Amino acid sequence: MKQYYIVCDVSLCHDCNNCFIACKDEHVGNEWPPYTDAQPRHGHRWMNILRLERGQYPRVDVSYLPMPCQHCADALCVKVHPDCVSRRDDGVVLINTEKAKGNKILADSCPYDAMYWNDEAGVAQKCTMCAHILDGGSPELNMPRCVHSCPTGALEFCHMEPAGMEQKIKDEKLECFRPDLNGGRANVYYKNIYRFTKLFIAGGLLKSGECAEGLLVTLTGSEPATCEVIQSQLTDCFGDFKFDGLEPGEYAISAEGADVRTVTITESLNLGSITIDG
Repeated sequence: MKQYYIVCDVSLCHDCNNCFIACKDEHVGNEWPPYTDAQPRHGHRWMNILRLERGQYPRVDVSYLPMPCQHCADALCVKVHPDCVSRRDDGVVLINTEKAKGNKILADSCPYDAMYWNDEAGVAQKCTMCAHILDGGSPELNMPRCVHSCPTGALEFCHMEPAGMEQKIKDEKLECFRPDLNGGRANVYYKNIYRFTKLFIAGGLLKSGECAEGLLVTLTGSEPATCEVIQSQLTDCFGDFKFDGLEPGEYAISAEGADVRTVTITESLNLGSITIDG
């Protein structure tokens, strides 16, 4: 059976919050029985945007990660509260609004903190993937409001067989966010998530007092057993280089075959300007 998926491209999210506002527009003041009660105007972020700054001035970057309910394949909320939360065959995880009434601890069962307690309605709530729209079958708007409202294409909606999604995951190198929390199986996936979960090493090369453009810079492990090339690139017109998607550890950097620097990183690192022999 086909399932519904949302794919979030971290590199295309600019934190415009159109998705967040569209979610509010759809759910604040609107009840969609039996899918959900109305969302409160304040406090709930069914489509949350996480923010991360990496590096040090002036070589920094900022990434934004859209995070709705992940609609986990083996959802903890379903396992802990099977009487009031269920996962449909199409992959959408929903809270039964009647059976969940008064169950305040349900709101604490999500490891992603994507579930919220509605004091007025007396029920836990979260992203429903706009199931009321999906089930309505509208040919003009058969997708969640957040996806429909994204101006940059950072959010993509997919309706396909699980086997097709597995191929898309492989082809586009999609990943789950925090797979340690859901076993790496969900119906929300991320592209370019390394910008949020991995580290970079950046710097600039100077040669004879000038920006060293077009030099081959190579990144390897620092020990003989790990000295194979991890990444390599040519410096840009400013002599800059940036190795991204790295795990914490020790690395060696060389330019045109000559050793430049050995560093240990636990966070993204700007090496500054490095003068090499002219």
